[in-house]
Amino acid sequence: MRNPVRVLGAWVWLTTWRDLQWRVRRFVIAGTGAALVFAMTLVMAGLSSSFTAEAQRTVDLVGADAWVTPTGVDGVFTTPSVVAADRAEEVARMPGVERADPIVVLHHTVRRDRIVDVNLVGYADGGLGQPDGVTGRLPQAVGEVVADTSLGARVGERIDLAGRRFEVVGTTEGRTINAGQPLLFLRIGDVQDAVVGGADVASAIVTRGVPELLPEGLSSRTRDETRLGLLRPLEGAVASIRLAQLLLSLVAALVIGSVVYLSALERARDFAVYKATGWSTRSLASGLAVQAVVLSVGASLVGILVALALVPVFPIAFTIPTAYVLALPVVGVLTGLVACISGLRRAVGVDPALAFGAAV
Repeated sequence: MRNPVRVLGAWVWLTTWRDLQWRVRRFVIAGTGAALVFAMTLVMAGLSSSFTAEAQRTVDLVGADAWVTPTGVDGVFTTPSVVAADRAEEVARMPGVERADPIVVLHHTVRRDRIVDVNLVGYADGGLGQPDGVTGRLPQAVGEVVADTSLGARVGERIDLAGRRFEVVGTTEGRTINAGQPLLFLRIGDVQDAVVGGADVASAIVTRGVPELLPEGLSSRTRDETRLGLLRPLEGAVASIRLAQLLLSLVAALVIGSVVYLSALERARDFAVYKATGWSTRSLASGLAVQAVVLSVGASLVGILVALALVPVFPIAFTIPTAYVLALPVVGVLTGLVACISGLRRAVGVDPALAFGAAV
């Protein structure tokens, strides 16, 4: 004798599958809409995480354990800061410091086919802040610069900075801050001559090792504090992106929920027959849940492909973290379960008498 539970389970799957086939056009349209919503959710997650990764890359590139600035300066990336460059020797003698170098960080612009915001990093030869991973070579003479590829300048090309001509002798990849602004690396003397009239000043003294004591008028910020300071101007953008992600998830649930609800409305007589023949509410719920989950998981898988195709189109270089990609099908399952609630309430409320021709 057949197990009645198995027979009922088979009927649940069969009726769900047949309903998907019968309304395939509707489900494809709804799935496409949900897939686009899921894709934009992934893209926004990638953008949000790229800001954090960008700041971390920049701080790691400099390689400093501490940033020493005049007292009251919150960070060289967000606040104008001026300190005498020769104070690096004084800081280097402080307890806990293994090495100290002056560094200049300044916002500037470069005129290409349009005006491009850039950030100049002036470093001491062989010191902290000197870029690695350079294609070409490092600056060796006056008027040479290493530019990030996001600027679009090639090795051998000349660019104007502060009214002076610089030759691009090397390029870096992914060296940006503030959501894609390229970093340009020069020897500290070139930045001083071009921007501050040759004054022997720096934005900060960067150290290897954390100073236990500092000369009067100076304070230090740790690597993590510097990273958080670099992210501070983007806090509003990141919060907005996360809110948009939440709203998009709700939109996906509404798209799927509306289709499942319409399906439940059209299957009212079927549900009445099932209830009249002894089907439990749990069985009806499982059928609708399967339908919603199949639709939402399918939409999430298509959404992953669409999101990966959209990444190269965006002007800001970023990647979608693997964790977000792997989590999206799980989010799809949860979205499907939430979305089927409206249809479930309709199915549960159907009067079994409808199976025998009575009005609802």
